[in-house]
Amino acid sequence: MSSRGAAARLITSIGLLATAGCLGTPTPLQPNLSGSVGVPHHGVQTGAVQLPVRGPGYMRLRPRSLKYWGQPRLVAAIQRAAARVAKEMPGGKRALIGDLSARHGGKIPGHHSHRTGRDVDILWYVTTTSGAPTYNPGFIHVESDGLAKLHGAHAGPDFLQLDVPRQWLLIKDLLENPDANVQWIFASRNVEALLTDYARALGESPALIWHAETVLLQPGDSSPHDDHIHVRLACLPDESVRGCEGGGPYWNWLPALPVLPALGDRQLDSLGADDPLAASSAARVIDRLLLEPAQPMARHVVGE
Repeated sequence: MSSRGAAARLITSIGLLATAGCLGTPTPLQPNLSGSVGVPHHGVQTGAVQLPVRGPGYMRLRPRSLKYWGQPRLVAAIQRAAARVAKEMPGGKRALIGDLSARHGGKIPGHHSHRTGRDVDILWYVTTTSGAPTYNPGFIHVESDGLAKLHGAHAGPDFLQLDVPRQWLLIKDLLENPDANVQWIFASRNVEALLTDYARALGESPALIWHAETVLLQPGDSSPHDDHIHVRLACLPDESVRGCEGGGPYWNWLPALPVLPALGDRQLDSLGADDPLAASSAARVIDRLLLEPAQPMARHVVGE
């Protein structure tokens, strides 16, 4: 068979493999799929761990909910960030943690994403207008001045305000955590401005502020996220080969993703042999090839 025919056959085989990874669900027929599988709005998960009902600096918003399962590094990142805020800024209230994912992923009520164990909602840290920390009564909308007007369903004061120092410290820890690898933090433009202006006034490094401004995003396909932050972790290289798909750009500060180098004529010819298991042959050759750093790839971003 010619090199051209072999190359075409290889492309077909790789396409079949890629399709299995994009649309597949972990089964005995696809044992390579595990962990966070698919994109955040179309996928499942295996190996999830459950966020405890409460811990240092945090508590679940809905203690009995079944939507508190996530990939281990997501759960660990939540616990680390909340504990740091409680330690460095004592006297505040616990962070209220909203939904993660279902134990095995997939569609959950109230969300378009949150299907693969890499997403979590976290409510704002808030204070009274006099600066006293208080618990967030639940998804209150913060305006450009940092104030949130409370309505009839919430008893107590008429306004609360965003606790910018604590909120910034939580985000700072998520960004600095080498094991978290944040891809997005969905938040409204107004809140992003409040947080990054505070960071500048605090004297944070330009690199950290740029990092925050890059991942903070008001999504265009859902609510503006002025009532909570939605944190999403990126797929790491080892997760990508097991079925994880990013659903957004892969930032250049993340670990490099593998790409295939050009195949030589001998490799193409070997793949062109009459082999009823062409896809498996392609997979074995791909596994043997040396890998190089990948370039960032943009994809459509899905929020809630």
